[in-house]
Amino acid sequence: MPPKPPTGFDPDRLTDLHRPKDLVPRILRREMQPPPDENSGVTDIRVIGVGGAGNNAINRMMKSGLDGVEFIAVNTDAQDLNSSTAHRKILIGEKCTNRLGSGGDPRLGERAATESTDALARAIEGADMVFVTAGMGGGTGTGATPVIADLSLEAGALTVGVATVPFSFEGSRRTEIAKQGLETFEPRVDTLITVHNDKLLKHSDTRTAFTDAFVIADEMLHRGVQGVADLITTTGLINVDFADVRSVMQNSGTAMMGVGQAHGEERAMHAVGEAMDSPLLNTSIDDASGVLLNITASADVSMAEVNDAAKHVAEVVAPDANIIFGTVVDPEMDQAIRITLIATGFRASNPAIRLKQHRRTPKKLSSQGFTQESTLDVDEIGAPTRVIAEEVDGE
Repeated sequence: MPPKPPTGFDPDRLTDLHRPKDLVPRILRREMQPPPDENSGVTDIRVIGVGGAGNNAINRMMKSGLDGVEFIAVNTDAQDLNSSTAHRKILIGEKCTNRLGSGGDPRLGERAATESTDALARAIEGADMVFVTAGMGGGTGTGATPVIADLSLEAGALTVGVATVPFSFEGSRRTEIAKQGLETFEPRVDTLITVHNDKLLKHSDTRTAFTDAFVIADEMLHRGVQGVADLITTTGLINVDFADVRSVMQNSGTAMMGVGQAHGEERAMHAVGEAMDSPLLNTSIDDASGVLLNITASADVSMAEVNDAAKHVAEVVAPDANIIFGTVVDPEMDQAIRITLIATGFRASNPAIRLKQHRRTPKKLSSQGFTQESTLDVDEIGAPTRVIAEEVDGE
């Protein structure tokens, strides 16, 4: 029988993995890693889907034809893992879970990942960029993602988390576990894109079926990954390289995503407006320090349309924000434009705190959940950002 879900967080049962540890050596180790060979023309991107939601998102991405990416499914449930279409499958925690899953216990998910760190590290080795995607609130996704993210950072990869927060109808206990999981996950990735499922429901058809609600959530995990990966792997009118993406996403902390799509006249402006007003954005993007803009359209997209969309974003964000935009030509768009906007590096109002946001110690588990430790007192961190969204001549 799979283990019963926990009734609360017992600090006596916790492992040392998420207890305070010195993060500076970990960051230095990553910075000592050789930089990716950006002249090779190929960026090694891997997407690791963790737990049920993460595995489902990977299946959806593979079905959509996201090219140039290796997909890796990670799970504690052997039966669920067998249904994955991923290029590589890793069953974690065979000893502690008996291949039956984590029973909704994030501590068991953590133990499972810790038991299987060798296999996970081998799957990450050599990657330039790693997406770690999961649904928060369960056992495997919540517990294993911080372990995997730590391994990715230590391997020198740009590490991006993409996570969903449960629907309200899934219960307050699951929501609380998700909250604690995000607090533990966020300091262990360069950028964390969070999708709140309730916001998806508010803007969907009131007749949406119960099962379709989860499909919509999986689709958002897919969009978050594809919106970034396509910019690097797909040739378009305006191409983006890995160094551009890294400049926006490395050490950027919290990120938010908006998606918009439009047809007809002024379709680019309508799409970017919809993306900026997306229910997925918790706040305005005007305080973001970086923006990735993916403009996906059929072959008839004009440079003027791309210029209009990029200029509109540049007018909203701070003057020193680093804006990276690129286009992806997709014949299936059928005269439509879809814009995926990922805003990163939201700044604290206090400049001193803003600097410290890039060098935090991990958070630990306690009887009250995951609590944040004090930040490191670092005087000089980061480098000046640059604005590269330049006007494109549409004539």
